[in-house]
Amino acid sequence: MKKIYCISGLGADERAFSNLKIDGYELVYMPWLQPLEKETIEQYAKRMSAGIKEENPVLMGLSFGGMLSIEIAKFLPVQKIIIISSIKSTMELPGWMKCSGKLKLNKFFSMRAYKILEPIQNRILGVSTPDEKAMIRNYRQKEHIVYTNWAVNEAINWRNDWQPPELFHIHGDNDKLFPIKNITPTHIVEGGGHFMIMNKAEEVSRFINSVL
Repeated sequence: MKKIYCISGLGADERAFSNLKIDGYELVYMPWLQPLEKETIEQYAKRMSAGIKEENPVLMGLSFGGMLSIEIAKFLPVQKIIIISSIKSTMELPGWMKCSGKLKLNKFFSMRAYKILEPIQNRILGVSTPDEKAMIRNYRQKEHIVYTNWAVNEAINWRNDWQPPELFHIHGDNDKLFPIKNITPTHIVEGGGHFMIMNKAEEVSRFINSVL
């Protein structure tokens, strides 16, 4: 069976892809690695790509995983990239992220998750059901602060204006982390938030199947 190599969002794992129904493909989850000291996203992408065992693979990236998929495609020929609730270039970064990167605000505040902030974070992510909230809470409890600090810094300082030719971008019009006003996706999911891969999985799956 053909494979799709899946890269989740920041701190997430293979459960983020569990509601997708993709015909004729095996979803292969690529676990996050602990970043090395002063490692760039380009260097990290090369290390991450060691887990890809096929030529011209199909990559699927969620959120920060979409950015990393594009970085992998800069040196590894790919058949297709599908990004979900993500961005393709620096131009699509929201203004507050660009500002945070320029001012290095992430260096002054801990990236550790605090329980008091859960309702705000859940709203931004677009999670609402008890199961979704429990999953996100579990992600927070398992987070590695070194990885989180590194990933946040690389995301808000991402500099990219290159796209592979076969790139497909599915995005929700209610995404509060990466607002649609900054995005030019291939397909828009009406009412989809940042976590639509779980709660709008049927439509997301339908689009993925159509491009495959």
